[in-house]
Amino acid sequence: MNTKKTKKSPVAAVCSALGTALLILLIVICLPLTVPKAFHYHVYTVISGSMEPAIPTGSLVYIKEMEPKDVQVDDVIAFYGTKDAASIITHRVVENRVLMGEFITKGDANATKDMNPAPYDNFIGKVAYSIPKVGGIALVLTGVYGKILAGGAILGAVILHGVASAINSKREKDEDEAERLSEKKE
Repeated sequence: MNTKKTKKSPVAAVCSALGTALLILLIVICLPLTVPKAFHYHVYTVISGSMEPAIPTGSLVYIKEMEPKDVQVDDVIAFYGTKDAASIITHRVVENRVLMGEFITKGDANATKDMNPAPYDNFIGKVAYSIPKVGGIALVLTGVYGKILAGGAILGAVILHGVASAINSKREKDEDEAERLSEKKE
């Protein structure tokens, strides 16, 4: 039996490399949005200018879970506008009323304190990091189109790897057939 190695097709190598690159790119893009959750961080996009210039509109913010009583004045926190609402507010703490279980907050760009105190029940956590301008990308990636794009990237990578495999299989088959024909001629 011949142990000669079959030379891989350059087209198959390119397809395989593109498929792998596509998967690596998808993983790299998704890591900043998924890994922090394993460490009890919440990730949000800032959609209003109430915290400018400290946290500009479109920033991606990482919120660390913590006990509300441990929040200090001047910490920037995230909390639900109302317990049932989906709106999340990111404002600076002016006062932490531990006995009353509420925060008095204010957006840096706002002239006055927020009208309503933020109850501890609405508290999400303290802003640990913010990355300007990345929030818009995160909104796209976590939305319907981003999920379709991610699914398409995975499908594309699978197809590219399948094409590479098919090309290599065909090449091996052709080489085996050519070898058999040359052995018959001898």
